[in-house]
Amino acid sequence: MGSIGFSIFSPKLHRFSRGTTVAAAAGGTTNSNLAFKSLMESFTVDIHRAEGRELNVPLIAPFTIATSKLEDVRNVAIRVELSNGCCGWGEAPVLPFVTAENQSTALEKAGEACQALKKSGAMSLGDVLGQIGHLLPGHDFASVRAGVEMAVIDAVATSIGTPLWRFFGGVSNTITTDITIPIVSSTEAGQLASKYYKQGFKTLKLKVGKDLNADIEVLKAIRLAHPHCQFILDANEGYTSTEAIQVLEKLHEMEVTPILFEQPVHRDDWEGLGHVTRVAKAKYGVSVAADESCRSLADVKEIAKRELADVINIKLAKVGVLGALEIIDFAKVSGLDLMIGGMVETRLAMGFAGHLAAGLGGFKYIDLDTPLLLSEDPVFEGYEVLGPTYTFTNARGHGGFLHWDNIAW
Repeated sequence: MGSIGFSIFSPKLHRFSRGTTVAAAAGGTTNSNLAFKSLMESFTVDIHRAEGRELNVPLIAPFTIATSKLEDVRNVAIRVELSNGCCGWGEAPVLPFVTAENQSTALEKAGEACQALKKSGAMSLGDVLGQIGHLLPGHDFASVRAGVEMAVIDAVATSIGTPLWRFFGGVSNTITTDITIPIVSSTEAGQLASKYYKQGFKTLKLKVGKDLNADIEVLKAIRLAHPHCQFILDANEGYTSTEAIQVLEKLHEMEVTPILFEQPVHRDDWEGLGHVTRVAKAKYGVSVAADESCRSLADVKEIAKRELADVINIKLAKVGVLGALEIIDFAKVSGLDLMIGGMVETRLAMGFAGHLAAGLGGFKYIDLDTPLLLSEDPVFEGYEVLGPTYTFTNARGHGGFLHWDNIAW
């Protein structure tokens, strides 16, 4: 595979002292578009070196959702090196039937983008990110686009000596995540709920949507094992609107109310999504989140216009980093609540998303748990973990890195 590198050096860079936030550089605002507009105009990018490699990590147990089953993680890691010696890291996750790319496609498209960017010469940061968007457009290449954008932005933050959470606005340096129980037997679900209770997790995210009756039995087992937990239902498109409402009715009979019902119906069933949202809110007081139905800013605008959901689940691998920032700004002014989630990723991608959520603030639901489901952690340093709480340090950029020579070619 060909490799490229992104280097950043500009006389304007000297205006930013070590630890200065992007928001401060943009005049004190935490609006993501304004902050990035300032950066994209201020930084000159000179290509030095970058490359992508396979990032394969085993799971503790298979990860099953309504639409797919994952035995292990087979993602793509991206490393960017600047001419000033600073590096940035990104990750393009691959989740069958959810991301459009498989691992081989992700590697191929990353290589093509790297080759093209290598020939481009010095450009502004905005032009580099714009070219990445041109080379890797739309939903079909969103995961790779996100990985390359992460690496570039991480390199920028590292270059100016700023941790990513400050880079994105500095609202907070901590987040508290839920943790996911995939589709398993009721016995296994109860055991996992008990384990997570002991680890301090107060919110469980339950994968449902394959078998309505089995889902109810799993919910009963979890309630026995962790009676005071809050929980999110995530059907991953698995129910019809009728089935989704039946689940809420059964839970109501059990005197259980989820704090969120995520993607209850197929991504293209807009009428069904709106119907579940209206019934869930009016009859049960439950909010509904759009995930798979939300793959672009246009989707979010339609959801807001037609009041099809209460919450938008932001995932960088669905829309890229810049696309996510556009959606976040729109959602905040349109009254939609925000959730941040991911695919099945290591602490590279999850750390970037966590920094973004902490720095920008305003996220009602945090679902950044998948590194906790891996049997190995390939990432060195980075954020600190204590049960459900992630703390982002003042290390520059993302703060985490891979031992590159140990990653597969």
